[in-house]
Amino acid sequence: MSETGIPCLWMRGGTSKGAYFLARDLPVDPIARNELLLRIMGSPDPRQIDGIGGGDPLTSKVAILSPSSRPDADVDYLFLQVFVDQSLVSDAQGCGNILAGVGPAAIERGMVTVKGEETPVRIHMVNTGEVALARVATPAGKVSYRGNAAIDGVPGTHAAIPLMFQGIEGSMCGALLPTGNPVDVIDGIACTLIDNGMPCVVMAASDFGLTGEEGRETLEGMGDLRRLVEKIRLQAGPLMGLGDVTEKSVPKMTLVSAPTNGGAIRTQSFIPHRAHASIGVFAAVSVATACTLPDGPAQRLSSMPKDGRFLIEHPSGVAEVLLDQDPSGRILGAGTLRTARKLMDGMVFPSV
Repeated sequence: MSETGIPCLWMRGGTSKGAYFLARDLPVDPIARNELLLRIMGSPDPRQIDGIGGGDPLTSKVAILSPSSRPDADVDYLFLQVFVDQSLVSDAQGCGNILAGVGPAAIERGMVTVKGEETPVRIHMVNTGEVALARVATPAGKVSYRGNAAIDGVPGTHAAIPLMFQGIEGSMCGALLPTGNPVDVIDGIACTLIDNGMPCVVMAASDFGLTGEEGRETLEGMGDLRRLVEKIRLQAGPLMGLGDVTEKSVPKMTLVSAPTNGGAIRTQSFIPHRAHASIGVFAAVSVATACTLPDGPAQRLSSMPKDGRFLIEHPSGVAEVLLDQDPSGRILGAGTLRTARKLMDGMVFPSV
């Protein structure tokens, strides 16, 4: 396999980059598949110098596409996080940014037929079991990546890819609030343990002596902070029904503070050990939902929008989340807008 190469689409999805494969081109056995992906990405190595990974969790991601296993979807999408400096590949979470590239990739690979100027693609997110609807620009019968949509964290403008989600409440934990509480206290820190598409632990930055304005590099250099956040994460995992999360990439740890740029709330995230340059799509949905919960750290610090359009501030800009709520405030669905771009289509050659 290493001599002939493996078909691969290298794409930017949202604020991440990853390798998109067809399942038929990879080993069926998960252990063999993961070992191959480590060699493709160049892990474990902080620089991933002997692979195509970019030395950062945001650029060491994989999407595996296969024919849909359910009648209400067009394609199955399995997300895998390839750790940079560990021999570890995790399917413990989904990724809404890489999800943005699944619709275009499925059309590029002939898995979905173009329907007109815009092609809807129903995506079964295998990691969590839900279905997302992506709308992909397909003028002239093929995917177009050109457009006027801009997302923070990505230079320039590209074709908009609206993503809508339903049924993501309790995606991995079985309930929106797996402990049944809007607030739990762990090591003296008030936490909202929440899962509306992504298991997150939401905490006030001020409880850690932070202003919320610290940059990614500053957070990366605060060893005591990172150790305390990890200590809380390891306790939150079992409370959220995730078991021992020592070698898992969830829950995501999110510090919140009052917005400074007209948004609903400001965030600083760990994914889970490295400081995030932005925020993941599903994590943004979970944080927006946390803003609606009474007495939680997010609700206390947020500036609530009147139209359900939550602008989640992060170190690289703003992520937009639309929450569809019923009169009682229950979240019925969530949406966001992403962009994607094909960067390379060819053969990848893993190390031997």
